Amino acid sequence: MATIALFSTDDLSLPESLQEAVEHGEVFTRAWVVELILDLLGYTADKDLCDLRLVEPACGRGAFLIVVASRISASCHAHQRPITDAFDAVRAFDLLGGNVEQSRALITETLQEQGWEPKDARKVATAWVKQGDYLLQSDAEHRADYVVGNPPYIRLEDVPDDRMAAYRRSCSTMGGRADIYIGFYEVALRSLNRGGQLGFICADRWMRNQYGQRLRQLVTKHFSMDLALVMHDVDAFDEQVSAYPAITLISNKAQGAAVAADTNRSFGAEQARNFADWYLKGKLATVAAASYQAARMPHWFPEEDSWPAASPARLAVLEDLTKRFRLLEDTQTGTKVGIGIATGADKIFLTKNEDLVEEDRLLPMAMVRDTTSGTIDWAGTYLVNPWTASGDLVDLGEFPRLASYFEKHGVALRKRYVAVKQPQRWYKTIDKVDHQLTGRQKLLFPDMKLRIHPVLDQHGLYPHHNLYFIVSEVWDMRVLGGLLLSKVAEAFVEAYAVKMRGGTLRFQAQYLRKIRVPEPTAISESDKTALADAFDKRDVEAATEAALRVYGLVELPD
Repeated sequence: MATIALFSTDDLSLPESLQEAVEHGEVFTRAWVVELILDLLGYTADKDLCDLRLVEPACGRGAFLIVVASRISASCHAHQRPITDAFDAVRAFDLLGGNVEQSRALITETLQEQGWEPKDARKVATAWVKQGDYLLQSDAEHRADYVVGNPPYIRLEDVPDDRMAAYRRSCSTMGGRADIYIGFYEVALRSLNRGGQLGFICADRWMRNQYGQRLRQLVTKHFSMDLALVMHDVDAFDEQVSAYPAITLISNKAQGAAVAADTNRSFGAEQARNFADWYLKGKLATVAAASYQAARMPHWFPEEDSWPAASPARLAVLEDLTKRFRLLEDTQTGTKVGIGIATGADKIFLTKNEDLVEEDRLLPMAMVRDTTSGTIDWAGTYLVNPWTASGDLVDLGEFPRLASYFEKHGVALRKRYVAVKQPQRWYKTIDKVDHQLTGRQKLLFPDMKLRIHPVLDQHGLYPHHNLYFIVSEVWDMRVLGGLLLSKVAEAFVEAYAVKMRGGTLRFQAQYLRKIRVPEPTAISESDKTALADAFDKRDVEAATEAALRVYGLVELPD
């Protein structure tokens, strides 16, 4: 028999503050959602469920356990086994004694209603449900075939310090200001037998935000992400909550095919059964129903720093492009993504006065406003440049006008953090100037924009820190500009980037680096011409049409 984990910590008392936090973090799942999760996992009565182990990490008031009990009861009837054979089939824990007692009572009632003796029903319920802390048990005691549930939603800072420290020691993925559900994922995944499955309904923020990075890394390296079913607008819980839930299925096996799915508010019990039927049959690659849409992909996304968010059909396209094409930033093509210079004191370091300091101490700067039209329209901003071509700070003794200007602003410059750390270098900018960048062609991207907006600087300007840049040793920058002007390139950024108010996107380096591109030599001359012309004319539709050909796509799904 396989075994599974649910953890007890009888030696740790439950402080009142944590009890309040747990009660505040309880969100109870509707029965049809539980049925859906168990169906998707294949935890069904036709199997001999007595010989499998299922764990419910935080059972609450028994929403999952009632359905599990019904299925185990039906399995016992079908396989002609007494219910007492199922003593070890389930282990469920909860921190709150009241929840434990209620769950036991509901299990007992459910089993009695299905014909089992009251005494046996009570024994099974008592064996199944224990009071304890799921996150603080040794790994050796909690092997599992299935881990299912709805982990509690509690910010780690709301947990008492001693228990928070214990959680962090136990769960290496629980970094930063994590929610404790991160730990529930980690411990559950560690407990799975080979081929075992996790099925949670839980907030999906961990798939994209900073505190979920270690968990994403764990899943990417050691498990198979099988399903992400987004249910943000679905009435999945007994109470209305803004939890951004998704059903997540993860298996202890090498990464295989994966399904991305999304729902709308009309998704309910009937639609859930239809979706499960589509998912389990595994035939059609995509489905688009009135209440849900889904797409099968050969693999899940290999990156661990962030997973994309988009419609299932678009995610399938992005996964395909991720598999077939190389990243934009690439040492083989000498293509690099970077950010312009941060000075730490723009009011001092930026000027339009050409006579302010020595002529060779003024470096022409590209600003966001210079890129608005789609071509460079330089407004005459300079950097008062304290750096030599070799990357050292200049000797102020050799530049009296520069020295006089910096001394005039010496108090403000010396107060900066960068100057406090290095008082002898008090007039440095935060970033060094890479003088080679000035003479290179580069594509510039404003930090914030509704649409992707590459602008070509032929040479001569140095980007400000609100501009990101791309340089390359191989690419024709007009051809690359056409690719990056297209909706295909924008789809990558849109899937990964943080959206601001009004739909504004952040075109930061970390998101630009997600874009996949073909080998420059693999693009036909006619498509190169089409991309370059579209870039020159700022014709997004023409750029997209050419990009679709280059990427081997018929269309880009919404």
